[in-house]
Amino acid sequence: MQFEDLNWMDVESYLKQDDRVVLITGACEQHAYLSLLTDIRTPVAIARVACQREHVLIAPPLPYGVSPYFTAYPGTISLGAETFAAVVREVLAGLLRQGFRRVLVSNGHGGNTGVLRPLLIEFNTGRPGATLALFEWWRHPNVVAVAEEAGLAQYHANWSESFPFTRVGEVPEGEKAPPDLPRIAPAEAFREALGDGSFGGAYTAPEAVSERLFDAAVEAMVAALQEL
Repeated sequence: MQFEDLNWMDVESYLKQDDRVVLITGACEQHAYLSLLTDIRTPVAIARVACQREHVLIAPPLPYGVSPYFTAYPGTISLGAETFAAVVREVLAGLLRQGFRRVLVSNGHGGNTGVLRPLLIEFNTGRPGATLALFEWWRHPNVVAVAEEAGLAQYHANWSESFPFTRVGEVPEGEKAPPDLPRIAPAEAFREALGDGSFGGAYTAPEAVSERLFDAAVEAMVAALQEL
């Protein structure tokens, strides 16, 4: 269930039965040959399946995140860390005011993690009766295990993010050697080091492997919703 498919009376009725909600955070950034909104499309696809099983409401996703290192690539739109934190704080506060008490923040972008973790600790500490948790599908041990069993490394914009719903054009075959990335450098230096934008590894994987990866992510999210 998503906000876009409901009216306010539907949400009021839902809150009489359940106080769980999913907030998806991601980014609008380069993903080599994949969609600029890969970090939104993937957690949304996972949440739709998991939340349908658990009958949990999904709030509108936040399409912008913290991606300063990719801003030399056209199409990347990055927020500053303070701006991102302020927006997430306001959204979470608004959800709690309405009566949601258990919030799973499903983050699809690694650049947001350093902002989200302390923010959720802050909310859990200062809001008695509220439980907020962070879920990052690609980091879950069961998802990592699928990649390890397949002998494929998970990197930005490689096979591990290549799904039918993230592909917007032709994706190369073969592999790319992981580039030597600068740790702290201007965005232009990141683009020069990355080239097409992929962090390396296989560009594609057998569909069966991608399906197992996706299914593992769904099961992990179902468990996270049940644990709230």
